[in-house]
Amino acid sequence: MTILITGSTGIIGRQVMDNLAGQQINIRALTRTPERASFPAGIDPVKGDLTDPQSMRAAMDGVDTLFLLVSNAPDELTQAIQAVNVAREKGVKGLVYFSVIRSDKFVDVPHFTSKYTVERMIEHSGIPATILRPGYFMQNDKRQRTVLLDKGLYAMPVGEKGLSMVDVRDIGEAAAKALISRHGEQQPAPNEIYECVGPDALTGQGVAELWSQVLNKDIHYAGNNLDLFEQQMLQAGQPGWLAYDMRLMLQRYQQDGAVADAMTVQRFARLLGHSPRRYRDFCREMADGWL
Repeated sequence: MTILITGSTGIIGRQVMDNLAGQQINIRALTRTPERASFPAGIDPVKGDLTDPQSMRAAMDGVDTLFLLVSNAPDELTQAIQAVNVAREKGVKGLVYFSVIRSDKFVDVPHFTSKYTVERMIEHSGIPATILRPGYFMQNDKRQRTVLLDKGLYAMPVGEKGLSMVDVRDIGEAAAKALISRHGEQQPAPNEIYECVGPDALTGQGVAELWSQVLNKDIHYAGNNLDLFEQQMLQAGQPGWLAYDMRLMLQRYQQDGAVADAMTVQRFARLLGHSPRRYRDFCREMADGWL
């Protein structure tokens, strides 16, 4: 019995594989360049590309359960729908799909709407599935190191409505548990959706205050300027479509927030088997390595 992991070379795929390593399960990791792959012991790299259905047919031969993560790209929707169709053709018996929080609400954000469309397609595919909808990754804020330390600013314009940020280690652990649960089910459980979230409602100002405490210096929130954010992404060499997509996401965060209620946090905790990690602890961990 075999699980196929897509997105294997990214931060989430790595977390999923780390949590599956050592299980008595055959794990394949999809990669365009298996000859250069460096995966945990026991993980079998397999050549494939989500843009190439022929390679996906070969990669899914004998696969029972699929972890489907499609990175943000102009053709993300096409890649994901092709993968689900190939999985159905190949008789895949269980699927865990990596979506995004508020995928069904933030319809003006391109990659949110793409992911929600895939969720709907999965629902109609007949493949028993678990949908994971993660919030904003705490680890995104590792990129704030220079501006935090040199300028005393938290510069991610997340707004003041609040976000339930999540640690990627919790996402990887949850995904692995969902895969193991789906893997080899004799009587498939109903489709499920989990929001992968942390326990705190974090605002831009609140995050700046946390960093002030752990860095022992005054940190100020740089504000909600989305024009500046988009310009900085372009200056950093990011493509225009991605800079605009991220701008639209942050605009919705500023307008509406993405705060999980207590029941949603508790439900995610039950999947994990422990309370989700807190942003304050992430800050302390980062500060210990930076100072």
